[in-house]
Amino acid sequence: MSDWREVLDEFLLIRRAEGLAERTLRDYRDHIPAFFKDAGDAWPDVKALRRAVLGHFEGLRGMSASYWNMRRKYLNAFFSWAVREGYLDDSPAKGIPKRKDEPQPRHVDAETLRKLLQLPDKRSYVGVRDLALLTLSLDTGVRPIEAFSLLPGDVDLRALEVRIPAANAKTRRERTLIISPETARAIRRLLTVRPDTWRPSVPLFANQDGRPLNRNSWAKRLRLYSRKLGAAVSPYSLRHSHAMIFLRSGGNLFALMREMGHSDITTTRRYVNLDTADRHEQHRIASPLAAVLPPQRAPRKAGGR
Repeated sequence: MSDWREVLDEFLLIRRAEGLAERTLRDYRDHIPAFFKDAGDAWPDVKALRRAVLGHFEGLRGMSASYWNMRRKYLNAFFSWAVREGYLDDSPAKGIPKRKDEPQPRHVDAETLRKLLQLPDKRSYVGVRDLALLTLSLDTGVRPIEAFSLLPGDVDLRALEVRIPAANAKTRRERTLIISPETARAIRRLLTVRPDTWRPSVPLFANQDGRPLNRNSWAKRLRLYSRKLGAAVSPYSLRHSHAMIFLRSGGNLFALMREMGHSDITTTRRYVNLDTADRHEQHRIASPLAAVLPPQRAPRKAGGR
């Protein structure tokens, strides 16, 4: 009977031959072994695997709905394939419910973001890395998964550009992000503290051992900073904050669509949902009626001459 690792290797070889994106293959390599870390001995006993699956998802209750659903999706796909190929009699992940996504996270106000950028310890590699990733996220609205996949060669500090390769982009379309000089300085500082022994293939935003950051590890770092701030900050609230501040500062909606990597403007309109206070302020500034009415004079008092 094949070991689960051998079965996973076969599964990934077939999926690669079918044209599955490298980023998705990497996600499988993250999610499947994460489950088997505590359940490797259960393979291929479906009852033992079922108990392991239930215990595993019980341990994920504190994670976000998106993380839960992602783990569920990859386990379901792998186990269903294993059943079709005759490695398992039934899928042990059958019936695990999909969790509802939380509401789109609200943006973080500018003052909180200013305080956030003061928190990373600039004397340590981890602090320098965190500051560079925070700065890039706020400056460009890059998706977390796209940032985690960046290599040093994807960054042109002189041109103030960061390339998102098609293989790492959610839309599978390459795009170029424009960065501010402040972001370039933060990335340059990160490159100077990067160990000389690391090869160019080690991600730009790596853990201390050279492994790439992932959703879980970056979310944990942000929870640490959130406790110090007394305000909730998540990977996607940084992206949302970029979009809100970009538009409030006069940025063009179509430019934002390109920057965020959306396929069409409808997604951008849905993503950036101005709150009531914003709408009142925008109406005060840009109402067409204000442009066509004559300037208002102070009214005379009754009985005045």
